[in-house]
Order: sequence, then structure tokens, then C-alpha cells
Amino acid sequence: MAFKKINSFLVFFLFGITSSLFAQEFYAVWPDGKVPGVNSIQIKDSIVNERIWQVATPGIYAFPATKDENTGASVLICPGGGYQRASFVYNGFNFAKWFNTLGINVYVLIYRQPHQRNLTDRADAPLQDAQRALQFIRANAQKWNLKTDKIGVMGVSAGGHLASSLSTQSKDITLMKDEISNQSFRPDFAVLLSPVITMGKWAHQGSKQSLLGADTSTARVEKYSTEKHVSSFTPPTFMVHAVNDKTVNIHNSLLYYNALIDHGIDASLHTFPQGGHGIRLAGNPGSTELWLPLLHLWMKEMNFLIPLPFK
Repeated sequence: MAFKKINSFLVFFLFGITSSLFAQEFYAVWPDGKVPGVNSIQIKDSIVNERIWQVATPGIYAFPATKDENTGASVLICPGGGYQRASFVYNGFNFAKWFNTLGINVYVLIYRQPHQRNLTDRADAPLQDAQRALQFIRANAQKWNLKTDKIGVMGVSAGGHLASSLSTQSKDITLMKDEISNQSFRPDFAVLLSPVITMGKWAHQGSKQSLLGADTSTARVEKYSTEKHVSSFTPPTFMVHAVNDKTVNIHNSLLYYNALIDHGIDASLHTFPQGGHGIRLAGNPGSTELWLPLLHLWMKEMNFLIPLPFK
């Protein structure tokens, strides 16, 4: 499977990303000139303070596991940022390095932001990119030595809304007909960290405003509230949320967890008293520090991570 790749060292140099980061390969997931849902307005990629504010070329940064440690499992990470920007280093690259230590391949999604002037449908562009990225990863599974039934998605904050949308939207909205589009975009598992879920009563207002704009009709709010669309299509899901999260109310996770249970989906929800909206890799307060060991054990328990080299 041939695909376009860009040496990200040049990207880091041009945008001043910290030199301590290891240069990763960037892969554009759409063919040149065929990104769906765009108008004639030309924009440029914009990166400031390790956050992406607008995306001209949607794609993925690849963090492959080493050959000797590769388990064949993989995760597509959707960084958060309130659908205004994407904190691709803080809750993308950093988590990728942890997954790599477990022999898990990681792909950090660089997706279009709803506020971009070049979009014809602001609310669907992020999901189009996420669906295409999952298809792209499966289409190149042989090249990366991946198991096609162990490809998951992780979403943080607003990225959690995107990951849960990918987990609940069974209709292909990529509008693309090619070899890659024949692949499934359904994730085999989902990991949601402090996720935005609902556009209703407990919505994160920044994400809601960015995604929906002025049209907040009842029908539109329900359409983009992912707890309303859980079905047999939805994969097993691991969720983490802090009770004292003042940014994204914990009711978001509770609504989604209840919907998962109601539909018979394997679900694991871990709530912690502390952590706020900044649960991270290490240095979390009190019992919140257990979330990564719990995730590791869950992945093994659910048979998504077999701790043996994948041959």
C-alpha cells in the first residue's frame, strides 16, 4: 500500500517545536486535492506553542513500536483542545511514548478544527478525518505489522468527543471512494480521558460552541451528543474522569457509561476524587496515579494487548 509521508523534522523546525521531541513521520490521510468538505478558501497549517490551530493537511504522526517489542496492537489518539485547537504534544505525543513502552503502535491524529474558514460543514470535518485515519491505518496494517482486530482509539477532552463519535457513528461520512475507503473505520476499543460527550445539559460550552456554532436546535444537539448513539457498533470502552474536573463535568462520562451498559457494551469507568481536567502520565494526585496501570491491565484483560512479540 503506497501512501504519502512527510518528514516531520522539517515541520518541527519550521514551527519551532521543542528540539527535545523525536522527529516522527507524518502521513497525509487524504489524496492530494481530495480533502472532503472544503471550499475554495486556501489556509495554511498553524502551530503555536505546541498546539495546532488550523489544519490544511489532515493526517497522522506515526509512533511505531520497535520491531522486537511490537505486540501488533495500535491506538489512534485524538488530542483535545475544545475543538478550537489540538494539543497534539501534551495529550498526543506524550501518551504515544507511554504506549510504545508496552509494544503498542500509536498514531496521533491531526484533524481539522471546526472554526476553519475553508470548511463547508464545520461539525463533520473532524469525524471525516478520524474515520479516514482509521481506514488508513488498517489499509497499511501489513506495512506497520499491525493486527487489524486490535486497532483502538483514544480521545482526551474534546478529543474524547471525537473518539466517541468514531465509536458511535456507523455511517461512513468520508465521501471517498478508493482502495483505502474499503477498510472499516470502526475502532476495536476506545479509551476516553476526561471526555466531552454531550451537547446537552452537561455540555462543555466551549466545545459545543466551536462544533455547533449558532445552530443549537434540539435535533442538532441530539445528533452530536454521542451518548444518544451508542449501539452494537460501539466497541468496549475504558473511561477515566476526575470528580473535581471543573472544565468538563463528570456527568459527561456518566451519561456515556450508562448508555454503554444499557446497550450491553463492555465498559470500565474509573472516577477519581482529584485530578481536575489535567490528568496526565505521572504526578497525578492520590489514587488518580493508578489510571495508567488500570488501563494496561484492562487492555490485557480484554485481550487487546497480548504481551508477546507479534510475529
